[in-house]
Amino acid sequence: MTYTHAFDAFAAADLAAVAFLLVSVWGIGWRIDREGARRPSVTVLMMRYRREWMTEMLTRDPRVFDASIIGILRQSTAFFASTSVIAIGGVLALIGNAERIDMVATELGERNSGTLVWQIKLALVAALLTSGFLRFVWSSRLYGYCAVVMAAAPNDPAAPNAPIRASQAAEINIRAASNFNRGLRYMYFALAALAWLVGPAALGAATAVTLWVIWSREFASKPHTILDLPPDATP
Repeated sequence: MTYTHAFDAFAAADLAAVAFLLVSVWGIGWRIDREGARRPSVTVLMMRYRREWMTEMLTRDPRVFDASIIGILRQSTAFFASTSVIAIGGVLALIGNAERIDMVATELGERNSGTLVWQIKLALVAALLTSGFLRFVWSSRLYGYCAVVMAAAPNDPAAPNAPIRASQAAEINIRAASNFNRGLRYMYFALAALAWLVGPAALGAATAVTLWVIWSREFASKPHTILDLPPDATP
């Protein structure tokens, strides 16, 4: 089957479902990362705590505690980067054996779509996983930069450049966390994209469920309520 014939096999519902997925990936990301909104996300709320962390870091002696936290955060990014690579390998293996998927679908009563159609559907999953992997790798690099800037902060909190170094470390830390969160969202939507193998309706439903899960955790979860409390309030 040629690429032209493969795309002809996709109905308007398929194109609409894929468009819904891509718009959802961009839209929820824009809303979550938006600062200054009336109801901030958990990601935005955590920015405040990261800036406070770097301010407290200046007065902490020794700073082994802060270095340990950065190390734990880098381990998390490395874990998910490795998981993404394994998942990408699995999807590529499926793409290489798409004819088996077509055979199984035919046996289950589905129409013979051709291996190229299945490969295109799986390619969408692989693209999302790859985007997540790149985010995780960049997040790990940024946490490394943050550690270096923290080490460059003078031991004396009263030093003229101490607040500047703390602010720089905080902003790099925030961007590292933002890329990590984006990588997680790409993984969520990659799982949703697998539903396209069943059909466009399944893809649309899976995308809607994924949107709801991400939205509820960022804006309507118990951690959001706790993090949004005033500094002098009791959880």
